[in-house]
Amino acid sequence: MQLVTERLVLREFASEDWEAVLRYQSDPLYLRYTPREERTEADARSLVSMFLRWREELPRYRYQVAIALRENGQLIGNCGIRGSASKSWEAELGYEIDSRYWGQGYASEAARAIVDFGFRELRLHRIWAHCIADNTGSARVMQKLGMRFEGRLYETEWMRERWWDLLLYALLDREWQPSHTN
Repeated sequence: MQLVTERLVLREFASEDWEAVLRYQSDPLYLRYTPREERTEADARSLVSMFLRWREELPRYRYQVAIALRENGQLIGNCGIRGSASKSWEAELGYEIDSRYWGQGYASEAARAIVDFGFRELRLHRIWAHCIADNTGSARVMQKLGMRFEGRLYETEWMRERWWDLLLYALLDREWQPSHTN
């Protein structure tokens, strides 16, 4: 699978992508809203291996793709929709971007392409996402996609020695507007 946007190429992962993943996932800014305080080579290799295994599943319900800059192929993050056989009509949206590229609309551009793929190609009925409530950048991405705020789960995530709230967003196929602007 490959999706091309104005500035990005969303492509299947390759085994050698672990190095770029480790580079951006080791950044303290990236790690701020994750349960881990550091990422290792083994972590990055394991993550990329999992994404490689997902593309071999039949039927395929999980798509996590590398986000690369169209101009030079540099990997700057990943994005995907993950469903299951038991709920084949819906999937969870997830995305992450190298902090050096935050605030430039790349997460929104990539997420828009993968959501469009989910509704058009996979015929999903519902796509949902969540983020740590303090992660306002991630919440903004969901809002830019036109996702509806469905609620706040108070103190539902334990990490880094404290409880965190989660924000839930969702979008139905009939609500999707692929030309929704950044």
